[in-house]
Amino acid sequence: MKKNLKERLVEVSLQLFEEHGYNHVTVNDIVQAAGSSKGGFYHYFTSKDQLLYEIHDVFITYVIRDSERICEEYETPVARLVQMLVSFTKVFDMYQPHIRVFYQESQSLPERYHPEMKAKRRRYREILEEVIREGQETGDFRKELPVTIVALSITGMVNWTHKWFDKKGKLAMEDITSIFVDMILRSIVTEKGKVEATPYYL
Repeated sequence: MKKNLKERLVEVSLQLFEEHGYNHVTVNDIVQAAGSSKGGFYHYFTSKDQLLYEIHDVFITYVIRDSERICEEYETPVARLVQMLVSFTKVFDMYQPHIRVFYQESQSLPERYHPEMKAKRRRYREILEEVIREGQETGDFRKELPVTIVALSITGMVNWTHKWFDKKGKLAMEDITSIFVDMILRSIVTEKGKVEATPYYL
């Protein structure tokens, strides 16, 4: 399928940022590689900084919206947590170049973009914490485990995937997701929770 101009601009900027580094790539470099003009670039982005912000925003917005959908569609904390893990890890496959570039170049993003970025990351963690908290209230997840630490452990483990996941490797992201789900569920479910969680074990 033919990409529109905005998609081409993002695609070539990801390639250039990875190859040369964000600070060594100009808007001229991006538009030339995309076969566009500066007018075309500024139609979609106010600056190169805003382009870098949107590279981050596309994947964090996806995972938030999908998590909200999951919480509406699935009825139990175990099912919600599993589906959130599936959605979260899928992002590291779908948006691998975006995530790799963002983590590599995030220090270059001006301070004015930080509050909204932090708010979106906080929103995702709040959804995850609510699912874990609900699971503790229903007796499916262990109550002695602090909710925030469980949530941070999950996000920390999955976030690190961008450093080592290889699309050409022996394991597809679906396989890695199954391993994450198995490890996380086994560590937090109670005897009651095992009834629903067992089918998700490897």
